Amino acid sequence: MRTAQVERNTLETQIKISVNLDGTGEAKLNTGVPFFEHMLDQIARHGLIDIDIQANGDTHIDDHHTVEDIGIALGQAIRQAVGDKKGITRYGHAYVPLDESLSRVVIDLSGRPGLVFNANFTRAQIGQFETELVSEFFQGFVNHAQATLHIDNIRGQNAHHQAETIFKAFGRALRMALSDDPRMGGQLPSTKGSL
Repeated sequence: MRTAQVERNTLETQIKISVNLDGTGEAKLNTGVPFFEHMLDQIARHGLIDIDIQANGDTHIDDHHTVEDIGIALGQAIRQAVGDKKGITRYGHAYVPLDESLSRVVIDLSGRPGLVFNANFTRAQIGQFETELVSEFFQGFVNHAQATLHIDNIRGQNAHHQAETIFKAFGRALRMALSDDPRMGGQLPSTKGSL
């Protein structure tokens, strides 16, 4: 089983995350940030990853530290759970529409962190959630998962739809990248011999 548990404790947040990369898409989420939980649920459901996140953060200030630190801890958990990466597909991509919105996400579990994020949200907030935190979450994730991630919201007029297509596409792209490639024969998907 490709599983991992991570705890991250700072003066700003206390986070416990467990993941099962070969799950059924179940999510148990308690972050204090309701819209963000809706987005994390998309990753679990569309990535077929079981995710349990219990977080206490300084949301009385704002949601920034909680969202960013969950990205960091989730990245660490994914990296641990995937192990030596032998036999995985490594690359994943997905296009996901939701009504007028369309997003594309491409990921490489390369061992090198990098984020290219292109999304011009039509609103600065979705409910109480600040849309600029979407990129903060993914920056924390790639830094600690050591993955290269390209995110493009190609079009959209509704900010909720824009964000949701990004998270759904990320879940599906991650699912593809983590999937077993039987033709690899358990080899590392790299000519360098290391990822």
